[in-house]
Amino acid sequence: MKAPLLFALAFALTVLTPSAHAQDVVTQPRPGAAEPPREWIDKDTGHRVIRLSDKAGSGSLYFNFNGYTPDGTTLAISTPDGISGVDLKTHALRPLVEGKVRLLFVGRKTGQVYYQRLAQDGTGVVEAVDPKTRAVRQVARLAKGVGVQTINADETLLAGVANRTDVPIPPNLADALPRNPDDVKGPDGRALSYAEGREVQLNARLDSRIPMEIFTIDTATGARKVVHQATDWLNHLQFSPTDPHLLMFCHEGPWHKVDRLWLVRTDKADPPVKVHTRTMNMEIAGHEWFSADGRTVWYDLQTPRGEDFWVAGYEIATGRRTWLHLDRNAWSVHFNTSPDGKLFAGDGGDSEMVAHAPDGKWLYLMRPRAIPDVAGIHAPGSEALIQPGVLDTERLVNMKDHDYRLEPNVNFTPDARWIVFRSNMHGANHVYAVEVAKAER
Repeated sequence: MKAPLLFALAFALTVLTPSAHAQDVVTQPRPGAAEPPREWIDKDTGHRVIRLSDKAGSGSLYFNFNGYTPDGTTLAISTPDGISGVDLKTHALRPLVEGKVRLLFVGRKTGQVYYQRLAQDGTGVVEAVDPKTRAVRQVARLAKGVGVQTINADETLLAGVANRTDVPIPPNLADALPRNPDDVKGPDGRALSYAEGREVQLNARLDSRIPMEIFTIDTATGARKVVHQATDWLNHLQFSPTDPHLLMFCHEGPWHKVDRLWLVRTDKADPPVKVHTRTMNMEIAGHEWFSADGRTVWYDLQTPRGEDFWVAGYEIATGRRTWLHLDRNAWSVHFNTSPDGKLFAGDGGDSEMVAHAPDGKWLYLMRPRAIPDVAGIHAPGSEALIQPGVLDTERLVNMKDHDYRLEPNVNFTPDARWIVFRSNMHGANHVYAVEVAKAER
């Protein structure tokens, strides 16, 4: 099983930053391989696919990071030599930043592209470039080994996680384990599978109870503020796309052990709010994201793990819940929603992943379908119950030649006409887009 814990494994022994995401695995071009096609019609699905990048080793952002300018004209992608902007109308590429930098996200208010570079003294520098003028400004300086993971809706706050420096740090128990999960043994000395070995590594890091904190940085003043402290393994920060002070974070570790999903406000001292409570052993929830309107937290839910699959929604204002069921083959490493919330997408997965899907290597378009009360007859208190539904799926791209060590990370373009993803289906990493509507033949 490579996912859903592949993302977490990359962070098992270190302070967590987005730079270590599993989807950053770079696949080199196959010797003698031809240039990947610029455009084609998938013969198995009838959907048009285009290649957006022109340099091997390019990539799009993690599925829940915003890569689009607010006017809907530009997508920011990483390249081997910097950052480029893709014109979403013409698909022309324009270099924005040169050099070894890490693309972070695009601001939802100004459209500036934020990235992090390493200073000569080893500290981190967060900068922002205007995609139209290429003017660059410095936003913040970071301590060594510290990164930021998200920016809020009005671009006034950055947020990140770090080990605390004001208290003793206990040893990381995972350091005593082999680095390769294949080499990890069980308590009785028996050989474990790769998946089991990874679970042992993650659990050791979690059980280390290393004191951590979530912090914000004011982008105008540079002031640093601690939002939350815990010995839980903190990660996966996401600011709401609409509420500048609502922050989502997760507890990392084996998903069947942790309470993963949490919300906290940066403008109040209220305790964090848990988004999902487990109701059965081996139930897992994760790979969470905000809807575009900021009203709902969506996430992958399995009841239990590897057996029954849902995309679950939590309405923040009311606590109302929706569970949308899907087939084993349609389970995806990551899901996403269109800007208007009417469509979902999934990036599939291979047979070694948590769903063990026999035919799951596809990109999917998903349409939610509610399950109504029969004949309009309502059960007492039904308005407070989970609202069930189904995700009806349509295959978009055959991913049979894709190596899922690179997570495709599907996301909708602002006009919802295309779904952007990354793939190594032709050898090297590239950024692609598939058209939501079927191509006319």
